[in-house]
Amino acid sequence: MFRGSLVALVTPMKADTSLDWDALDKLVEWHLEQGTHGIVAMGTTGESATLDREEHLAVIRRVIDVVNKRVPVIAGTGANSTREALDLTASAKDAGADAALLVTPYYNKPSQEGLFLHHQYIAERVALPQLLYNVPGRTAVDMGPEVVERLSMLEHIVGIKEATGDLQRLADIKARVSDDFCLLSGDDETGLAFMEAGGHGVISVTTNVAPRLMSQICELALGNDFSAAQALDARLQSVHKNLFLESNPIPVKWAVSQLGFGANALRLPLTGFEQGLQPQLRAAMQENGLI
Repeated sequence: MFRGSLVALVTPMKADTSLDWDALDKLVEWHLEQGTHGIVAMGTTGESATLDREEHLAVIRRVIDVVNKRVPVIAGTGANSTREALDLTASAKDAGADAALLVTPYYNKPSQEGLFLHHQYIAERVALPQLLYNVPGRTAVDMGPEVVERLSMLEHIVGIKEATGDLQRLADIKARVSDDFCLLSGDDETGLAFMEAGGHGVISVTTNVAPRLMSQICELALGNDFSAAQALDARLQSVHKNLFLESNPIPVKWAVSQLGFGANALRLPLTGFEQGLQPQLRAAMQENGLI
């Protein structure tokens, strides 16, 4: 089972938007030193939508090599084409990933049955643990608890990243799946409440800039010390909020660059973090001793 604070890792770039491999190596090592429990490479926060297939897989391989089995590495392999998602998932398995994270097919708005068949198709063909990823605010499709229940019964589908921020949704899913089905939050602001309600951890944007605090919060929550976890999480709420002043990963890419990991560079159509908003995020980071 995947548990605790798993970082939705940014992909460092140079000013010309080429991949910054040295910064990536240093960033991964920093997360391991800071106590991050797992690394998600090439998710939304990693700018998977603007990297080509070769770059996408190269980043996954590089993270796997640097981590060297010290924590689990989960590869983002979702796509709005089932064939493309299958190819990426099989390639991630070949690279040595511990699991794949597959976002629901975006833009083309499949039916609930289409979502089931999409994930079933991949699960039946790639013998790698697979995590579903439901984030309707970005994909324009919402995977319902009934589909999650059906998919949870398939071999290789081991959990879900549920990013609606709706704790009732967690309760609905939890009532339908087995106890060993992994339940991960994809919403930092409600991540602790998600764990208090029976979740196992968070795939987190905030962990990019506050890895030690996020790992401590998750460890406390998983140890049922919720009062101590709440005290730390209350401090971080300003960071959670300000990391979404613009679309993810625009603010967090800027924040990570302030920590010295790569330039504040994103590929079009993403643009740099608005200068007028930067002081708010900087202040939140300073309040928490992050810079």
